[in-house]
Amino acid sequence: MPQFESESLVLKSYNLAEADRIVVFFTRDHGIVRGVAKGAKRLKSRFGSTLEPFSNVELTYFQKDDRELVSIQHVELNRSLFDSASDPEFLNTLAYVADLLIAFMPPHDPSEKVYRMTKACVEASRDGTPDLASVRLYFELWMLRLGGYLPDWSLCGECGRDLATIENVSLRPDHHLICANCSPPVRLTPIGRGHRRLFHDVQKLSPPEFLRAAGDEREAVLEISSILRRIIAQILGRDLIKPIELAVVS
Repeated sequence: MPQFESESLVLKSYNLAEADRIVVFFTRDHGIVRGVAKGAKRLKSRFGSTLEPFSNVELTYFQKDDRELVSIQHVELNRSLFDSASDPEFLNTLAYVADLLIAFMPPHDPSEKVYRMTKACVEASRDGTPDLASVRLYFELWMLRLGGYLPDWSLCGECGRDLATIENVSLRPDHHLICANCSPPVRLTPIGRGHRRLFHDVQKLSPPEFLRAAGDEREAVLEISSILRRIIAQILGRDLIKPIELAVVS
């Protein structure tokens, strides 16, 4: 029975039997891994507080070829989020990120890029008092882009030409943009230049840089995030948990 080790993020856990838990990890080297932590519910568990959501840990586990659940042997804590856990929006945002990862990432399919992006988003979420709506937008957009689902907002979805920064554009039902010349008689949702700028900023900035750039654009952040959530729901065939936010434009 081979043994594996990897830096990991704890995504979530579930009760199993009287004393055990099933824990879902996002590992740097092996992707999404689900395992059994025996005795994790006991007061004097050897796992202690290492299984709290989005703790950064060093994970050691055994895996049998015919078993979906691995056997968790050791978890060493690198960094905890305990000091931020009292914020409901923070916890809700992390739960949303975990659901997105589990929905989009096949088990045991590693992605160094997604792991680094997730870790950077978690770190940005806990530093100071960030706008967590911007963190959610950043993560949503990158999961769609890396999965090949993100619409190209630099081109008209009808004629295919490059869209100028200053021109008026509208959002089609398929979530692509359309220029004024190609716009149909029916009224479509207009997309402002600030929205397009934020959409492109996400794709070229790190999470901390984007949080600074989007600091005064909360309404646009919420509106773009609402569009991306509709795309995600269409891909998955269901809605994920709804993030806590002050105002949502559907």
